[in-house]
Amino acid sequence: MSNANNTPLPAPASYGGFTFENTHRNALLTRMGYDAPNATKTGTTIAGIVFKGGVMLGADTRSTSGSIVADKNCEKIHRISSNIFCCGAGTAADTENVTGMVEAKLRLHELKTGRKARVVNALTLLKQHLFRYQGHVSAALVLGGVDHTGPRLHTVAPHGSTDTLPYVTMGSGSLAAMSIFESRWKPDMSFDEAAQLVGDSIRAGIFHDLGSGSNVDLTAIYLQEDGTVAVKIMRNIDCPNPKPAPVLNYKYPTGTTAVLTKEVKPFSQLAEVTAISRTIFENNEDDDAAPPAASAPVPMDIN
Repeated sequence: MSNANNTPLPAPASYGGFTFENTHRNALLTRMGYDAPNATKTGTTIAGIVFKGGVMLGADTRSTSGSIVADKNCEKIHRISSNIFCCGAGTAADTENVTGMVEAKLRLHELKTGRKARVVNALTLLKQHLFRYQGHVSAALVLGGVDHTGPRLHTVAPHGSTDTLPYVTMGSGSLAAMSIFESRWKPDMSFDEAAQLVGDSIRAGIFHDLGSGSNVDLTAIYLQEDGTVAVKIMRNIDCPNPKPAPVLNYKYPTGTTAVLTKEVKPFSQLAEVTAISRTIFENNEDDDAAPPAASAPVPMDIN
């Protein structure tokens, strides 16, 4: 582009799209010996859906420490109130302590007001706390419950942002679980249909995500015919990935490994050396037990 004098005009400012301005800087820092920061990887599959008259929550039970499975049967569905439960993904200590803190605050709220806490009360406490720490509290949550407004289902990201949807997933296995929901969820599902769907979504995360595994936990919060809220906790309802029995026998017969060198020491020599060492040790103890005689104090002139 040019003007009437054929003078090239400056390129217009670019808005949006990708920018690679820091590529050369990052390469320079790498050559200088600085390691590129890595994202903290956590492993979990948690999910929840709204069905007719209630909410169904699900989670796997694998807890990892890097590439090591730290706990094969970790409980990831936490109680917030008698009508509210919360699934946690991220750092186990953060999810347990955050949900425990909100549980205590809601209990005090119930005692003060004399009525059951609403799901939105728990949602507000969770998102305000996480937003205050700007994502440094690693807790990604799926919050579900039933109150006088009906079934409620929310997600809370570690930075404090929230969503309200009829079906949600969180964690490293969330994409596999969401593919099940996207293809099979429908409004006003029955209790059995909801349990089957959430269980299948957690199984998808277990088999397609290395950070998820072991067993399937489900928790249902729903309205009964008399209008009261009931909770059904289905702990280890399915174990889709059991540890198989060893196929091979790892007990090898004597002589399987070649002996390169061999040395035989008679027991009498070992006993003699032990006796001499014990005598020397006892003599040293006797010498230490007798303190040297104290010399007479020497007078000092302090003037």
